[in-house]
Amino acid sequence: MPNALQPEARRLVVRTPSRVEGMLLLAGVAVALVASFVVARDRMTWAMETVWVMLAWPWLAFDRRIAPTRLLAWLLALHALVLIQGGAFTYAKAPLGEWLRDVLHTQRNPWDRVGHLMQGFVPAILAREVLLRRTPLRPGGWLTYLCVAAALSFSAFFELIEWWSALALGADADAFLATQGDVWDTQWDMFLCLCGAVASMLLLARLHDRELGLRRAA
Repeated sequence: MPNALQPEARRLVVRTPSRVEGMLLLAGVAVALVASFVVARDRMTWAMETVWVMLAWPWLAFDRRIAPTRLLAWLLALHALVLIQGGAFTYAKAPLGEWLRDVLHTQRNPWDRVGHLMQGFVPAILAREVLLRRTPLRPGGWLTYLCVAAALSFSAFFELIEWWSALALGADADAFLATQGDVWDTQWDMFLCLCGAVASMLLLARLHDRELGLRRAA
């Protein structure tokens, strides 16, 4: 089989961050989270945007049984910083998004687009790591499909959360929704998630295999 692994390669030797590197990543995200709370324009929006960081980061910090690969740890930290900036300033007013708008000459602040691209890029690698470490699945077409599907399913769930927030909060949810007047915002969000998931599979799969100690059969 073209994508089969040698049987002995299933005994994974995972390359995880060093203790110092892991602590620096955790501390960096924690500092950014606290600073974002201090400068947050809207504390309710901040909480809704950063809740994923607050739930995931302590879990990763204290449960050593699920220590991620070095690649995944850095990706999770980067994704957390994207969420934190969106929470601090709202996605429609994020400073890096304003800079991108000037560079790309877009009509809207594109930071929410970056966020949804990352929503596919990073969770797809997270799903890939869980599936390779916890199931008999091997690298190949089915694994790639399931990773992309996992990222899209999370994106769809997030869009449901936005819908429920709009129903419950009305106009108070506008900053969280960050549609910026785009009637196709939901479709753009899910499309960019799909693009991010596919891109991570194409760009990082082989590097991820090496970090997991996997070797592809010739």
